[in-house]
Amino acid sequence: MKRQLLVYGSGRHTVQFLKYMAEATGKKKPNLCFIPTASGEDPTYIDAFYEVCSQINVVPHVMSVWINSYDQKESFEEIISKMDAIVVGGGNTLNMLSIWKAQGIDVALKKAYKNGVVMGGGSAGSLCWFNGGTTDSRPKELSIVEGMSFIDKSHCPHYNSEASRRPLYHNNILSGKLTDGYACDDRSAIHFINEKVYTSVSLDGQNHSYYVAMNNDGTINEQILTSTIIT
Repeated sequence: MKRQLLVYGSGRHTVQFLKYMAEATGKKKPNLCFIPTASGEDPTYIDAFYEVCSQINVVPHVMSVWINSYDQKESFEEIISKMDAIVVGGGNTLNMLSIWKAQGIDVALKKAYKNGVVMGGGSAGSLCWFNGGTTDSRPKELSIVEGMSFIDKSHCPHYNSEASRRPLYHNNILSGKLTDGYACDDRSAIHFINEKVYTSVSLDGQNHSYYVAMNNDGTINEQILTSTIIT
């Protein structure tokens, strides 16, 4: 079974990236589920998801974690297993992962991923799939958060849009606080198949994705991944 992830730098919904995810499923009209836990299920964010989905050939779904057993009779695993693709939104990565772990959603996502459900997202929705990265989920400053390690590399979203992200990511790799890994500018994405880079896609020629590692001499090696521009 092919395991697929599409991660991009910004948590903003875009027609191009959601269409790409939908097409990666191989289904004519796939079930595409948005999980907006990280934003506290912000209604405007959910509305934006439905607006984008109205422009592509999908059946949209939203999975809420703010439920009760009287009204919801399906488990989170049952909901997730019925989807063809799942997109995770931006927001507070740490809080999102804590809720998922408490509810067993992390386990359900891993099972679905292994069964061929396409996973992805941007910002918190990209960081969560890796072994770790920097997050603004805590007070005062960016700090390190551990992810679910679907891909055993580190990750940095917002690589070109938040000035502190790039140098901090470099420093954390050089100090050994983070492993080597992948970074995405806001309008660029990486498509992984079976935990390997399949391709990179971008919305324009100014946004890129990168592999970032430490050289033998203790300097940073930042390799731009060749991208295809999608419209």
